[in-house]
Amino acid sequence: MIDFQMSEEQRELQRLARDFAQKEILPRAAHHDETGEFPREICRKAWDLGLMNTHIPEEYGGLGLGVLEGCLIGEELAAACSGIGTPMEANNLAEAPIIVGGSAEQKDRWLRPMTEEFRLAAYCVTEPNAGSDVQGISTTARRVGEEYVLDGAKMWITNGGVADWYFVLAYTDREKKTAGMSAFVVPATAAGIELGKKEPNMGQRASDTRAVSFHEVQVPARDRIGPEGGGWKLAMSAFDHTRPVVAAAAVGVARAAMEHALRYARERHAFGGPIIQQQAIAFMLADMAQSVEAARLLVWKAAWKIDAGQRNTLEAAYAKAFAADACMRVTTDAVQIHGGYGYSREYPVEKLMRDAKVFQIYEGTSQIQRVIIARELIRAAAQSG
Repeated sequence: MIDFQMSEEQRELQRLARDFAQKEILPRAAHHDETGEFPREICRKAWDLGLMNTHIPEEYGGLGLGVLEGCLIGEELAAACSGIGTPMEANNLAEAPIIVGGSAEQKDRWLRPMTEEFRLAAYCVTEPNAGSDVQGISTTARRVGEEYVLDGAKMWITNGGVADWYFVLAYTDREKKTAGMSAFVVPATAAGIELGKKEPNMGQRASDTRAVSFHEVQVPARDRIGPEGGGWKLAMSAFDHTRPVVAAAAVGVARAAMEHALRYARERHAFGGPIIQQQAIAFMLADMAQSVEAARLLVWKAAWKIDAGQRNTLEAAYAKAFAADACMRVTTDAVQIHGGYGYSREYPVEKLMRDAKVFQIYEGTSQIQRVIIARELIRAAAQSG
């Protein structure tokens, strides 16, 4: 039997996240968007409430919650401000490869402290000339005795300037291509790390995004996650856990935009009545509602599947692509419904539209999600044929 009912614990978690988002995030969203100031204290309060690092297993001090619970939290935080929710989700992305492939000792050393005090982490894979094409990274890690020496530059790193440690993907043997990539955890205090300036991004401006460079950084061999050459699989497997949550955040932004548009359409009068009575506006709102609902269902299925221990690469790509594209479309239509007011920074839909765009870019562009979907379809057809 298929059941779309949340458990009482899930409903309580959703209520907790919604209450926090509306009381702590929403009133400060415009300030952080305007100034670009990093929302450290808001993140700290979320950590205090247990809304961060939720996937860390119980044996390492965490709550051991599933991806679906992360999606419930992610939607609520992003509905208030995705620029503030993104730094919190970035922790989950950095932690995921350790949860999936780290040793017990590594989990205890890197994950447990995240539950004992407020800390931030960053996932360092993207480079100036290697975004969607991860194979194109140039960062290297050469073995010298019991250490690796890390050299390279990463770009567009969320939490880059505020992280306590970095998950880093580098080549240990370039000739082996993806089979020659290895994964490392590097403390932010390591000698040889250089931070770039905070990027003045179009949207999600509260998020700290910048370049992180590694110059002859010495990394103990014990801080390699998984076997040498196993970094690619770890880095990609992390996305199966985090793409549903990112897609849930896109749902939250789209939901907020739809709610603003619905409210405005009921209040704004033209042609003798509220504009919601105009079929052109009513149909736009109907399409928004369909998109939000469909995106959420794709998110929940992708999350449910991996929580059930099943491979969800295809479903995660479905959710990420559809939710990101829907978010961009819904926020654009929300601006349109507001007319000239929607183009003004005095109204929140302008910010939501700017925040929406990056969902089609980070954690795999919408085009890359389609590549993944096509490959999965081809693989399934080959297996069935």
